[in-house]
Amino acid sequence: MGKCCFCDYRYLLLIAAVPFIYIQMRLFVTQSQYSDRIADAIEAEHQCTRQTRLLIDQISLQQERLLSLEEERKRQDQECRQLRALVQDLERKGLKKLVGDVQVPVAAVVVMACNRADYLERTIKSILRHQSSVASKYPLFISQDGSDPNVRSKALSYDGLTYMQHLDYEPVHTERPGELIAYYKIARHYKWALDQLFYKHNFSRVIILEDDMEIAPDFFDYFEAGASLLDSDKTIMAISSWNDNGQRQFVHDPHVLYRSDFFPGLGWMLSKSTWDELSPKIFLDQKITYWDDWLRLKENHRGRQFIRPEVCRTYNFGEHGSSMGQFFRQYLEPIKLNDVKVNWKSMDLNYLVEGTYVKHFADMIKKATPVHGTDAILKAYNIDGDVRIQYQGKSDFERIASQFGIFEEWKDGVPRTAYKGIVVFRYQTQRRIFLVGPDSLQQLGIEEA
Repeated sequence: MGKCCFCDYRYLLLIAAVPFIYIQMRLFVTQSQYSDRIADAIEAEHQCTRQTRLLIDQISLQQERLLSLEEERKRQDQECRQLRALVQDLERKGLKKLVGDVQVPVAAVVVMACNRADYLERTIKSILRHQSSVASKYPLFISQDGSDPNVRSKALSYDGLTYMQHLDYEPVHTERPGELIAYYKIARHYKWALDQLFYKHNFSRVIILEDDMEIAPDFFDYFEAGASLLDSDKTIMAISSWNDNGQRQFVHDPHVLYRSDFFPGLGWMLSKSTWDELSPKIFLDQKITYWDDWLRLKENHRGRQFIRPEVCRTYNFGEHGSSMGQFFRQYLEPIKLNDVKVNWKSMDLNYLVEGTYVKHFADMIKKATPVHGTDAILKAYNIDGDVRIQYQGKSDFERIASQFGIFEEWKDGVPRTAYKGIVVFRYQTQRRIFLVGPDSLQQLGIEEA
């Protein structure tokens, strides 16, 4: 009996031990799994910590760079403030010295410069040679684009002028691949300088020159006479001292002036009222590439015309510059700079007023002998008086112009120097050659025979 009970206890213990062992095994498996998970979690935490530290290091590096850039910006701002203060002081001194309360100027004269100190010196000497006696009428400014120290030093070495400096740190984004950034910067400089002279200094007219020009002896008298025309005839947009076909072989009379639908540039005078119209448009049109060509667009000159001389009152000697000598040998170097002191005060320029000029120019065309055929140049050579040759379009004009050696180029549908499609120049002697467009006679009211 006792032995049987002992066996029952053993069976009961064995039965009880089985679930205990099972539970222990499950606990061991579960603990192993949790241990693995904890290990994975600890590894993930370490990985996260390493990434966090890496990010912190990168952020610290970026903060250091931002601080460095901020310091650089503050330094540049400080330099700009110092330069502005210097420029304003020089401008005040220059204006007080040049203008004073003696006389209202005819026009400010500004020379647009950048980084050609040797060219600038030659230009300044040429201007001062003729400007010193009329300095109160024509205050002289040098406007430098950028910070070339040689140009700045050269400009500040002269007492008879006012120095301005344009510092432009804005990046330039060209409209088309391969374009020169310099032309965009030139356009910005022009706007800034003219805004300064018209709005800060309140001049009513400004004569714009470049740092590679010499001027004629009657340059200032010419522009004083032109100022009256500019004020009285609102169909005139600007007065220019330049003739694109002003090479020695194509000019004769220094007294003759013309109206033109083509903006000549290279020494020209603009009024404040016209700049009031143009300046906001330049601000809106941020992609101006070529300053001169922008003014030649019909949407900007709006049918207004330009006064130009037969014989140039400026000479461009800038073989090296932004245009890299384009056209220099063929068209610029042979230009005739006027060397005659014309008495412009005694000249009657009423023939240049719009209504009068159409009849004046039409009379010249009527008197010219029409020449036709492929041998028109030979025929023109054998005629003593003025000659007119009809062209049928751009390609025909280019063919005829190339035979004479004048400019073949057109801008926005207008040949250089043209008035109502007609290009005029001298040929061999005093004879004029008129290259007449397909509808030019009709525009002048001339009935063809």
